[in-house]
Amino acid sequence: MTTIKTYIEENKDRFLDELFELIRIPSISSIAAHKDDMYKAAAYWKKMLLQAGADKAEVYETEGNPVTYAEKIIDAALPTVLVYAHMDVMPVDPLELWKSPPFEPEIRDGKIWARGADDDKGQSFMHAKAFEYLVKNDLLKVNVKFMIEGEEEVGSPNLPKWCKDNKAMLDADIILVSDTGMIAPDIPSITTGLRGLSYWEVEVTGPNRDLHSGLFGASVANPINVLSKMIASMTDENNHITIPGFYDDVMEVSAKERELLAKAPFDVEEYKKAIDVEELAGEKGYSPTENTGIRPSFDICGIWGGYTGEGAKTVLPSKAYAKVSTRLVPNQDNVKISKLFKEHFESIAPKSVKVKVTPLHGGQGYVCPIDLPAYKAAEKALIDTYGKRPVPVRSGGSIPIISSFEEILGIKSVLMGFGLESDAIHSPNENFPLEQFYNGIESLVSFYKHFAEMNK
Repeated sequence: MTTIKTYIEENKDRFLDELFELIRIPSISSIAAHKDDMYKAAAYWKKMLLQAGADKAEVYETEGNPVTYAEKIIDAALPTVLVYAHMDVMPVDPLELWKSPPFEPEIRDGKIWARGADDDKGQSFMHAKAFEYLVKNDLLKVNVKFMIEGEEEVGSPNLPKWCKDNKAMLDADIILVSDTGMIAPDIPSITTGLRGLSYWEVEVTGPNRDLHSGLFGASVANPINVLSKMIASMTDENNHITIPGFYDDVMEVSAKERELLAKAPFDVEEYKKAIDVEELAGEKGYSPTENTGIRPSFDICGIWGGYTGEGAKTVLPSKAYAKVSTRLVPNQDNVKISKLFKEHFESIAPKSVKVKVTPLHGGQGYVCPIDLPAYKAAEKALIDTYGKRPVPVRSGGSIPIISSFEEILGIKSVLMGFGLESDAIHSPNENFPLEQFYNGIESLVSFYKHFAEMNK
């Protein structure tokens, strides 16, 4: 029997060629002009999963972007793993910061460089190749289903309804996800918690048109100035969020659990060096890993208004805008938080401007019990590949649909990711180490072996 290591070595050039063909599809879900690319990506996934050994695969319509579903049922009496991934990617701006074209993947320094190299095309493709190996070598001992969606990067707004409409088809014992990361290449970890998310766009309007800043400045409110002051008031001197009621439902983590979380390796100086900052921020009284794992956050993701072209233009703008997000911890309800922010932000606006808050998307947080058989299988799989027991960690990121899966489908998810902090997901020069790509395939093969054994 061909081992997975040998199979990877014999087929790695083909694996990369196939992955690169997927990466070249600019499937940016947040930009309407790329709608056709979402369908190209969905069709490509259908082809890949059928070639890998799925019994059937189909592209399903939603009210937004498509979903590719595939399955291989060995025996209806056996356990079923539902693999979730996403085919959409983030925008590439600012383009000038990329060292190579974002949708022309390159291999440099042992890494794949491209948008989607890690998040989530590279990581999702590991599942397809692990599945291919198991099927071709008659080693698959559980049923496998795939659900590849096209709207994760915009909050999966249409997937919950699609899941409800197809609940019977999606029936499974566990959902397996590789859309997260690990601490380091030599420190494997499994994500046991995700933060929730609320996201808005705010619009501040002053005068009914742009005005001359000399003739009107100081007597007419400048919307950019007002917006800046309103944003600054959202956190206090301790970086504590000032929205009334914001912390009412925050799950306070015990001193014992905080002690366990602190055992995960973390070098503050290396962290600062990697992102080129002299000092870290965050809520007072919490470490950097606690601030991103167990505490909520408030961020301005974009802000604009007025004149931003070349040279100077003395203008008092009519409007100012911002994109605003909060990361939420378990027990915080994103719908409640969205309402609290909207009410508070509109209430603190001076009468010199009008404020409009538009909720864009959101999702709940998620916690995975570490005593689940599937978690134990993932743990053993990573020991097989990395030779070390993985550290359970809580991620600062959000995958809003994960909590929806539990609510709608009644299925827990195991977050077995292989990305690294240095992969620069969502940023220019996103990358994914080839070693992590190959280790991921190997680990996923081991997962199926252990999961099947645990369910005999």
